[in-house]
Amino acid sequence: MAGAIAALALAAPAAAPAAATTPRIVSLDQCADQYVLALAPRGEIVGLSKRARNADSHERDRAGGLPEQRANLEAALAERANVAVVYWTPDARLPAALRRRGVTVVQIDEANDFPGIRANVRKVAAALGEPAAGEALIARMDAQLAASHDAWNGARALYLTPGGFTAGPDTLIAAMMAAAGLAPLHTAPGYSPVSLEALVLNPPAALVLGFFRDLEGGRQHWTIAGNGYLQRLIGQRTIASLPGRVLGCPAWFAADGSLELAHARSVAR
Repeated sequence: MAGAIAALALAAPAAAPAAATTPRIVSLDQCADQYVLALAPRGEIVGLSKRARNADSHERDRAGGLPEQRANLEAALAERANVAVVYWTPDARLPAALRRRGVTVVQIDEANDFPGIRANVRKVAAALGEPAAGEALIARMDAQLAASHDAWNGARALYLTPGGFTAGPDTLIAAMMAAAGLAPLHTAPGYSPVSLEALVLNPPAALVLGFFRDLEGGRQHWTIAGNGYLQRLIGQRTIASLPGRVLGCPAWFAADGSLELAHARSVAR
């Protein structure tokens, strides 16, 4: 009897493996949009943020025709999302709420250097099942960093935003500058306000501007950028003006900014 049962078991067809769940990916903010658009197959993207097609979105050209939605639980569940990518959300409870409903949440970490960016790219690419695409982005970034290397040979420059902030060590902009051989004039770690009076009394020899291009169109009068003295200083001392699309997210395209700074050195010679 036992032999007969064993024979029947061998003759029975093997059960078919369970079908793999097709990823249905939502992005919860503009930084996450960049990772999802660059790494995920288009057919797996079921939701982007409302800023995916803004001018300061690096991958905005890939976003056309894809749905945009608010970053909330109802929208994600309505799209039957099973993967959510997030860098920052005003609702701190949202990632946990998604996890409780079985959604895999992929967190993009803060990164103040290029090793941190490599880790982010690899983490998101692995979670989306696209490790080769992630390595391609890293290879692109590393090639740009190699092309930027030490172009300015240790020169110092002040980073400045329209809101009157600058940056020192332990910031991504400092890492971008360092890749091109520049050192931030501001030596305190992190981001700090810089006063107009300080700029008047001690004008920097070189300026690296951030986000000024994003003000083109008439909003300068609401910021420090609208000051007449500063406008003259900017005209005389700016070596590069980096747009929000390379500054707003700890991602591989930060190397675009480093390469732009390096090219500015070629022009200055």
